[in-house]
Amino acid sequence: MKNEFKNKKILVTGGTGSIGSELVKKLLEFEPHGIRILSRDESKQNDLMLELGKNSEKVRFLIGDIRDYDRVNMAMEDVDNDPFEAVKTNVIGTQNIINAAMANNVSKVIGISTDKATDPVSVMGCTKLLAEKIMLASYNYQGKRRTKFCFVRFGNVLNTRGSVLPLFYKQIMRGGPVTVTDTKMERFFMSKDEAVCLVMKAAGMMKEREIFIFKMPILKIIDLAKAMIELFAPRFGFDPKKLKINVVGKKRGERIHEKLLTKDESAFALETDDMFIIVPVIGWFQNRHSLNKIYPKAKRSRVMDYSTEGKSVLTVSQIKAILNKEDSRLLAMVKDCN
Repeated sequence: MKNEFKNKKILVTGGTGSIGSELVKKLLEFEPHGIRILSRDESKQNDLMLELGKNSEKVRFLIGDIRDYDRVNMAMEDVDNDPFEAVKTNVIGTQNIINAAMANNVSKVIGISTDKATDPVSVMGCTKLLAEKIMLASYNYQGKRRTKFCFVRFGNVLNTRGSVLPLFYKQIMRGGPVTVTDTKMERFFMSKDEAVCLVMKAAGMMKEREIFIFKMPILKIIDLAKAMIELFAPRFGFDPKKLKINVVGKKRGERIHEKLLTKDESAFALETDDMFIIVPVIGWFQNRHSLNKIYPKAKRSRVMDYSTEGKSVLTVSQIKAILNKEDSRLLAMVKDCN
């Protein structure tokens, strides 16, 4: 991994976001030549610059939007790696990334996807799936260009924008009630550090057109609410036993169980102790016997849906232990969301 990033010029789009900023900090540890951050929010760029301190000397902040092809093209000039993509406009933005990467002969592009793209039931999930398909299908028209693409799929990332944690925290801070959509709702989740690790691991392992998926712990959303109430209610002078949880019903298009890998995808997937790797269908039958050499310690995946349904979930005590580690980040996230 050291050699993957050392002395490289790296572009991080969405680099002031929750995961993007963590990725920038981690990349700086690997002695890159420089990092360019393309994002739309000047104030967040200033905040990150102050947070990085002396390390910000290697970082160049660029104001722009991935929906603006000319801006993306300029940002990607003479870049070696594009390890992170915070997609606001999933289809047009992805096409801009593809075109600019090929035009500038960028070596690797790692797209960020979500469990919502797996067998999607929402518009957001459908556009994320389309982003995956567009980027991985770009192989068919890249010609002699060296650019290689892959994707990583995340579950829910703790303490990111859109996470339920800041909402629950603010509801507890006001004395409740804490609102949960459904008592049966389950989700995959991972920390920001794990999300960054998956992006960087993919950069080192990728050959081309894979989708990398970490095996993640599962929790019930109502258990998360209970854990947060037990942990944080006393902080604001409330008795955890008296703080109510209201079940408000799930939103349209919202699933009780989440899925990261479909049965059809698993037929063309490899499995290691900590991840699944969906490999390109083209060439699968010719190369399947040597794939464990390409991806060390990988074996053929079981043919199955990898979903939260029927799996073991974390206890309230286990969730509390995780939240204790995330406490300072949660406070920062709550402040950011106000």
